[in-house]
Formats: sequence, C-alpha cells, structure tokens
Amino acid sequence: MSMRPFGDIISMDEARAAIAQHITPLQRRESVALADAHGRVLAADVVASQDVPPFDRASMDGYAVCSADTTAPGARLRLTGRAYTGDAPIAHGGCGTCIEIATGAPLPSGADAVVMVEATRIDGDRIEVQAMVRPRQNVGARGADIADGHTVLRKGEVINASRLGALAALGLAEVDVLARPRVAILSTGNEIAEQGRPLAPGHIYDINAFTLSALITEHGGLASRLRTARDTLAELHRAVDDALQHDLLVFSGGSSVGERDLILDVVRERGSVIFHGIAVKPGKPTLFGRIGHCPVFGLPGYPTSCLSNGYILLVPALRQMAGLPSTAPRTVACTLAADVTSVPGRHQFYPVRLDGTAAVPVFKASGDITSMSLADGYMEIEADVTAVPRGTPVLVTLF
Repeated sequence: MSMRPFGDIISMDEARAAIAQHITPLQRRESVALADAHGRVLAADVVASQDVPPFDRASMDGYAVCSADTTAPGARLRLTGRAYTGDAPIAHGGCGTCIEIATGAPLPSGADAVVMVEATRIDGDRIEVQAMVRPRQNVGARGADIADGHTVLRKGEVINASRLGALAALGLAEVDVLARPRVAILSTGNEIAEQGRPLAPGHIYDINAFTLSALITEHGGLASRLRTARDTLAELHRAVDDALQHDLLVFSGGSSVGERDLILDVVRERGSVIFHGIAVKPGKPTLFGRIGHCPVFGLPGYPTSCLSNGYILLVPALRQMAGLPSTAPRTVACTLAADVTSVPGRHQFYPVRLDGTAAVPVFKASGDITSMSLADGYMEIEADVTAVPRGTPVLVTLF
C-alpha cells in the first residue's frame, strides 16, 4: 500500500456541523452521592417533598412578640423564655410578654413578629420595645424558600454550587444524574513508547493520550487510555474490538495518508467515514466516522494538531454527548506582537501567549507540544489570509 491523497477536504464549519449531526446525547443515568454531584447533569426533575424552611423562624436576633403589643411607643414586655436554634418550638406567653430568640430559631407559637435586639432596651425582667413591628416582620415563613411539591431543579441542568445547596436543603443523600460518556483513547504507531521506560532508537513518548485524557476529564467524560496499537490492520482491528464498549473512540495518529496510516481503512471496513481531511492548520488529517453506535475521531499524531482539534472538535462533541451546555469562548482583544504567515486555503488556529495586551506567537511546528504548552490561547487566521503583520488587532480565544 502506498501513500493516498486526501479525498474531499471540507471546511472547519462543515466539520463541526457534521459532527454535531452524528452525536447523540447519552440517556444512561446513575445515582451519585450528593458530595459527588457537583458538575453533573440532572437526569430528572427534582421535586420538593417538604417545605424549606420546615417551620416559621426568626430572621434576626431579638424578641418574639405579638405585634399588637408594640403599637404604643416604649411598650414594656415581660421576658418569659428563650428560643435557640435546634430547639423544639416553645409557646409564647401571651399578650404583654416576649421571648428572646436567636436568628434561625423556630418562632414560638402565639408570636407573630420579631423585634430586632437593636430596637429594644433591657430593664430587669422587662424588655422595652422602642420600635413598632408589623405582623410577620423579621420572620422567615415556613416554605418561603422551597414549598413542598415545588419543582426545584429541572432535568438537564448542571449541578453547580448553588444548585447543590438546594439539593442539600431537601435532605437528599443521592441524586439521579446522566452518566458520563466513556471515551476510549487509542494511541497508534510503532514508534510510541510508554513513559518511565528508556527510549529505543526512533521511538518517542506518548503525549496525546495524556493531553486528550485531561481534556476529556475536564469536559465531563471518563477517559480510558487503551494499550497502544501498532500500525497493522490486525492490531488496529483488535484494538477497536476492545474500544467499542465505550461511547466514543478517539484515535491518536494514523489518520493521515501515509502507507502506515490505516485508521481510514479500519473505519471504512468496520463502519462509515463521515469526513477525512479538514482545510485547517494545524490538524488537516482529521477523520470522523462511526463504527456501530460509537462515533470515532481520528486525530493527527502530531501533539499540537491533536490537542488543537481536541479543543475545537472533540470538546463540543463530548459536551453534546454528556448533556453539558456548549462552552462560551473566553476571548481577549490583543495586538499581535510579531509578523505571522499562514498557508493559503487553510483556516489556521495559531497559538499565542499573552504578554499584557500583546499576543506573542508561540507556534513552532505541529509536532512540538510546546507550541501549546507555552500558549494561553489561539487567534484565528481566515483561509484567504496569508500574512498578519505585527501590530494588527487580534482576538485571542483562551484555552
């Protein structure tokens, strides 16, 4: 088998649209402990089975009173008890009396308001009330936060810190969430070596399995790094057999057009190729297809190309599958610090480092991971632009 040219090269916009069309959100659900629910996607509406708070309570420190006793300035009320948080509700002593009460403590039965302590003066066993209060003033009503039967959270919402608090207020120990997509990462290539072992001549350490794993974990997936597959059809078919129990398969390497770039052949034999080749730099030799139920990405072996298309193509697909909202890009307006040239006809994602308001180009080559590790983000160069001079205003999308 010899080198084969790419077929129809598509634009980045066409690639994004094709991927979105062939990604189906997962419907599997699982129950997780509340402590592990942050960042997960709710699998069902959460309906309250109780009131929050479950009783009327004081909203500040002071004295529980009958509001009718405070209509005359300087009313003097007899102190008959104290109410603390965690205690069962006590009874109010009736007209002309009051009960000292702490913030959050149950309102005594018979009282209908709380006078804040700053509006009172102590005189022996009497409390002089210096400000009138209305009925229900300074009282947090039962169910004022969450009412029994109320839908607190909706299916599909992502559990953040405040939503976690709402679930905790209901006393839930577990919550039903969507399962995380299981993503198989399959590095390919005779030259790939494991970390921790001496390099043989012509070998390099696997970079992409780790960068992709971090990216997948960060965006709601469960990454599994499979054993590296050598560049043979038999080895790749064996590896695919192991990978198809996952929800998504990501190849690293083998997606180009060389004699040993066999991912195209494997996907064609086992399923369907949706596209192969994007008019983009870095990352032209990118493949997307399906094998059975499983969407398949064939990402370039060069680390910068692989990680770049991981951010741009894999992340949106993964979040769509996980039921997570699409990420809003964080952008910074900068000025380009040096001249940059671009390949005509290919949309380029050019990595840059931020130095104040300056965007400093850091791209070396597609095979150099420091093109990405030194970068804070990237600027985009349209396909019809071949040069961007120093001093040009640019918009940097942050990683």
